[in-house]
Amino acid sequence: MKRLTMLSLATGLVLNYCIVMGQGTGSVNLPKIGFTNVDLVMGRLPESRVMQNQLEITKAQLEKAIDESITEFQGKADNYQKTAGQMTDIIRADKEKELENLQARIQEMRSKAQISLQTKQQQLMDPIHKKIDAAIQQVGKEHAFVYIFNMDGGAGTIPFILFASAEENNVTNLILEKLGVDTNKPEPQVKSEKSGTVPAPANPGSSATKNNKQ
Repeated sequence: MKRLTMLSLATGLVLNYCIVMGQGTGSVNLPKIGFTNVDLVMGRLPESRVMQNQLEITKAQLEKAIDESITEFQGKADNYQKTAGQMTDIIRADKEKELENLQARIQEMRSKAQISLQTKQQQLMDPIHKKIDAAIQQVGKEHAFVYIFNMDGGAGTIPFILFASAEENNVTNLILEKLGVDTNKPEPQVKSEKSGTVPAPANPGSSATKNNKQ
C-alpha cells in the first residue's frame, strides 16, 4: 500500500509538471525521466561485498556465543537428570532454578544478537546508500533529468516503475560509472543467504526439569 501511494504521488508530480510546462504554450513538454535499480547498483559495489563479509563474521561470532551457552545448559541438564533422584529437595530446587536462569539467558542472547546484527547492518549500509545517492544526484544534474525513479524497492515490494518503454532512460550504468564500477565486467555472484537474521539454535527446552518434577 505504501509503495502504491508513493507511485501515485510520483505520477501526480510528473503530470503536474507537464501541465505547468505546457501552460501558455499550447503544448505539453514531457520531462526527462530516468530510472535505475538501487539494489542492483548496491550489489555491484565492492563495499557491499565487504559489508556482507563483515556481517557473516559478526553472525558467526554471535552464533558461537549462543552455542556455547546451549552446550553449558545441556551439560547441566544431563547431569541433573542423572543425579536428581539423589538430591535433597533444597538442592533439587536450586539446580532447577539454575537451569531456568540459563534457559532465560539463552533466549535473551538470541534477542540481543538479532538486534545487534540488524544494527550493524544498518551502520554498514548507511554510507553505501549515501554514496549511491550522491552518484544519482550527479547523474541527474549532468544529464538534465527531472526525475530518476527506482525500479525496485526490494524483495516483497511493488516496483516503483511498472513499465519503461525506452532502455535509453535506464541510468544504472551511468550511476555505476560514477561509482567507479566497470560496467563491462559481469555481475559478481551474490550469496543467496541473508545476513539480516541470526538463526535460532535448537531450543534447549525444559524437559529435564519437567520430567523430574512429575
